[in-house]
Amino acid sequence: MNMTELANRGLVLLGCGKMGSAMLEGWLKGGLSASSVWVNDPYPSDWLTAQGVNLNTTLPDSPAIVLIAVKPQMMQDALPTLKSYGNGDTLFLSVAAGIGIATYQDMLGARTPIIRAMPNTPAAVGRGITALIGNAVASDAQMAMAEELLQAVGQTVRLQAEAQMDAVTGVSGSGPAYVFHMIECLAAAGEAQGLAPDLAMTLAKATVAGAGALAEAADETPAQLRVNVTSPNGTTQAGLDVLMNSDTGLPSLMKNTVAAAADRSRELANG
Repeated sequence: MNMTELANRGLVLLGCGKMGSAMLEGWLKGGLSASSVWVNDPYPSDWLTAQGVNLNTTLPDSPAIVLIAVKPQMMQDALPTLKSYGNGDTLFLSVAAGIGIATYQDMLGARTPIIRAMPNTPAAVGRGITALIGNAVASDAQMAMAEELLQAVGQTVRLQAEAQMDAVTGVSGSGPAYVFHMIECLAAAGEAQGLAPDLAMTLAKATVAGAGALAEAADETPAQLRVNVTSPNGTTQAGLDVLMNSDTGLPSLMKNTVAAAADRSRELANG
């Protein structure tokens, strides 16, 4: 399967909220024709309506991919309409949180190629990271196709087992919210030291965004980057002595944070 086949057979997008829209925008910018895309969404945005895609109309007979981007609670209503594509060569690619491959196989048929993916919200600015895992029916070519589609909104990684998806949820799926809260806290701490709120927030946002960009671009590890900016007995060292405290600092707090999110992901998956 390649992008030409996708253009010829069509791509069906089931649900087109924030994540679906971010991906669709990336595909259209990448050269995929709007006429090759069918979108089913009961509440299309003005942006979606203006894209020229096939919207809420009769679907193609055998699309290359059905991408499932509806809210998990809408799944029971949405999926049965696509059951005719099951057990064939249409690939189902799901970015719906918390729904396992087995659930899709039960609804669509055990011979259906299914790939489960976990993107995150920075996909909205093309800086997402998405973890993928396929069932035994999904071919190497279909995995490559899914990666190519998802790379329109950022990086991709492949998992070894679906059980890892809960940990991915705790780290990258929920992780942006942790970073947003860190920005809030850093700005509030600046205010407590006498900075105006707007100035503190500007400094906090730019610091976190810049440090993240440097961590991605640099050859050194984050640990080495930290060492590079830490002078012995200097100001950074004084701050890190608090932050890196093994009992009260960030190491245990972050471990507990990710564990709580991963545990909740497991609970939701088990119903």
